[in-house]
Amino acid sequence: MKYLKVIAFTHKHIELKELGKLVMCQENLTEKLRDAKARFGISEIFYLSTCNRVEFVMSTPQIVDKEFAHAFLQDLQMGLCTHSASAFIEAASIYEGQEAMNHLLRTSCSLESLIVGEKEILAQLRKAYDSCREAGLTGDSLRVVMNCIVKTAKEVYTHTNISKNPISVVSLAYRKLRDLKLCTNARILIIGAGETNRNIAKYLQKHKFSNFSVFNRTLANAQKLAADLGGEAFDLADLKTFNKGFDAIITCTSAIDPIITAEVYTSLLQGEEGKKTIVDLAIPNDTAPEVLEQHDVNFIEVHSLNEVAKKNLQERYHELVHAEAIIEQNIAEFLVMLKQRKIELAMRQVPEKIKEIRNNAVNTVFAEEVQGMDKESREILEKVMNYMEKKYISVPMIMAKDILINNN
Repeated sequence: MKYLKVIAFTHKHIELKELGKLVMCQENLTEKLRDAKARFGISEIFYLSTCNRVEFVMSTPQIVDKEFAHAFLQDLQMGLCTHSASAFIEAASIYEGQEAMNHLLRTSCSLESLIVGEKEILAQLRKAYDSCREAGLTGDSLRVVMNCIVKTAKEVYTHTNISKNPISVVSLAYRKLRDLKLCTNARILIIGAGETNRNIAKYLQKHKFSNFSVFNRTLANAQKLAADLGGEAFDLADLKTFNKGFDAIITCTSAIDPIITAEVYTSLLQGEEGKKTIVDLAIPNDTAPEVLEQHDVNFIEVHSLNEVAKKNLQERYHELVHAEAIIEQNIAEFLVMLKQRKIELAMRQVPEKIKEIRNNAVNTVFAEEVQGMDKESREILEKVMNYMEKKYISVPMIMAKDILINNN
């Protein structure tokens, strides 16, 4: 494992907007990595790029330090000026051996992510590795490393609660909305076409909701979101005269004063009775207090969701100790496995050597004696030698592994 090296640029030391400068174009990525691999004496390499990290994972006997990283980065021709390249190298984290393995396992389990417990990083790691493997940039060393990474991450996500509870306001809002068991053809009014509403709309669309009316101050933005959802678009002013009724309202605007006044809400009801739902993710709320006072409403608002999100995030951090114990156990098992592989590689010539000794004995050392045997005796001798050959091949391997296990 001493050849395992990682050069990491992450959100911990570099601003996210700056990290984008290190993202390599996919078009000529393989060619650049292959050239760098040859020039720098790197046996195997893969490149990982996400929204909050850029990392180069490699197997190499070369000394990987800041000087190496600087030359390596320049060789990749990312278009960085000298000052930028130096600043990135200064902020880089370089890991080697067991420390590199620990870093990769923590990364795959999202312990190093901006948001602890988000599973996306494992999929991103696997995709990055697979891409470089298919391009012939990786080999057996990084294969066994990657196997351990996937195994460990799966164990952490399965045996801890590190990813169990959602911590984004949007996902929490959707869960609460889902718990109300609205039918998929429920009439949903979306007020505001910003990122928050676009995200929650994706959740709804993914779960087969299909009846949307989108209102926004800029009609073009409403039309864009409505087109994505297969719904209708309206100017925000049209909210006062909308007469098609509704089952749920999702609102998130930057308005200072309430958008959904008591008057607007009554108009939207169109005389319908029954409990409606409002998801208000605006700060301050888009819903006037009078609406809640005068009507029976399922009201989901951002303040209460934020409290739940904070609680869930804190619970995730409590799971870190369990995740780290799983990582430690997997590293210990990986080290033993590497030693076993060394023994297997060192002993793979044993069968050939034993066959040589056997052939030499039969054809040279004891050739006359063997030739003097009758057919039946030679057959018995052949059976004995076959049996002994198999045993001699397996015994050294078993003994070496037993010594290794007992020493550990």
